[in-house]
Amino acid sequence: MSILWFRRDLRLADHPALLAAVESSDEVLPVFVRDPALLARGGVRVERLDASLAALSADTGGALVIRTGEPAEVIAELAESVDAAQVHVSRESTPYGRRRDDWVRERLARGGRELVETGSPYAVGPGRVLNKSGEPYRVFTPFARAWHDHGWPEPGGRPDDIAWAADPDPDAGASNNADPGSPDADRAVHGAAKGGDGSAGRGGEAGEQAALARWRAFLRDDLSSYGDQRDRPDLDTTSRLSVHLKYGEIHPRTILAELADHPAAESESARRFVTELAWREFYADVLWHWPRSAWRDLRDALAGMDYDEGPETATLVEAWQQGLTGYPFVDAGMRQLRAEGWMHNRVRMVTASFLVKDLHVWWPSGARYFLEQLRDGDLASNNHGWQWVAGTGTDASPYFRVFNPVTQGVKFDPDGDYVRRWIPELAHLAGAAAHEPWRSADGYDYGYPERIVDHAEERRETLRRYERARGDGA
Repeated sequence: MSILWFRRDLRLADHPALLAAVESSDEVLPVFVRDPALLARGGVRVERLDASLAALSADTGGALVIRTGEPAEVIAELAESVDAAQVHVSRESTPYGRRRDDWVRERLARGGRELVETGSPYAVGPGRVLNKSGEPYRVFTPFARAWHDHGWPEPGGRPDDIAWAADPDPDAGASNNADPGSPDADRAVHGAAKGGDGSAGRGGEAGEQAALARWRAFLRDDLSSYGDQRDRPDLDTTSRLSVHLKYGEIHPRTILAELADHPAAESESARRFVTELAWREFYADVLWHWPRSAWRDLRDALAGMDYDEGPETATLVEAWQQGLTGYPFVDAGMRQLRAEGWMHNRVRMVTASFLVKDLHVWWPSGARYFLEQLRDGDLASNNHGWQWVAGTGTDASPYFRVFNPVTQGVKFDPDGDYVRRWIPELAHLAGAAAHEPWRSADGYDYGYPERIVDHAEERRETLRRYERARGDGA
């Protein structure tokens, strides 16, 4: 018997570790460990995880074994109880995941058992794409070229008639916090997540079948317009696959293979979509090579930058979190985040810029809040995306680039529909007027707050701090 330890790979198709487990033994015990170190973050990610586990449990015919506890102890005890010589996993790439797997490997080895790593959550495993000098990339464009040249295997199939082993101690699972068969989890599996208009949120359903359905719906309905409309939060034509990719309900190489066979595979929209997948792989690769970049600036050029803190700053940050800054495009995004656990990527950049450049707060504060709120919260993509905005990470957007929350809103939400969707206090303002309520006589009649800072002045202050920081580093 072997154990398949699920982590960020909650599916049965195109799952290299599952194929390896099936090949190695006649029976496979499917296991998921609810790690207290990860559960402590709580919130929408744990809720979404439970929904995905409910779907996976159904797909395994109820065979999925769920335990809560320290992974090294839980996995070692299960392996001993079923006499499994091997525990199969997908290779992990985050700093904590790599440390955890080292602990598990050591603990298993004491009993003469083996941790077997096959595949990863990425088309190309982090650490495999290097330049001609054998060094990792810090800049996206050359990485993307090398990533394309490296290539990836064709998707693996789904094993037929998997012989799932029975839970050796069913009563042990009864005391776990997760109950994949609960009504709450069942509702989440079948699309209880609601969009801002009250309809079922696109990509709100959980599990492998939901992920495949969402991907194929995007391929059919929205790929053709992706190149032109991907930055338009009012149109909402993005794939919404980020949450499915986070939990491994679909593998990126499945997406890449099906896209390559699509009639529009050579279109600008398809190329742009592949580029977005490459960004995800790039950030995972950067985190693999520089684990410290999870919570520290990758580049130290602006180490002397002055950031604000203290009670007054905390009040401003709270207004940002609540969507009460007085800048409609920013506030719409932050309210969407709190309501849906998701935010359009363009709006993520604008809201992040507002915190770092208008409120002068160091990026980890915002990155941590996003990870608490996002259903698709991914350490590598989230934190390196924040550093890109802050100008301290890979491919750094120059620190002196400051997103104007008004012009960004007018450009990417030209009719104001996105703002009105999330800010009912501005529903009475037609068209682009919703982006500048201060220009309308009745703009504040329904309780929308006035601006907490003056963007033009804060931009000038940002540039002053930038010049000082550059001088300090000279």
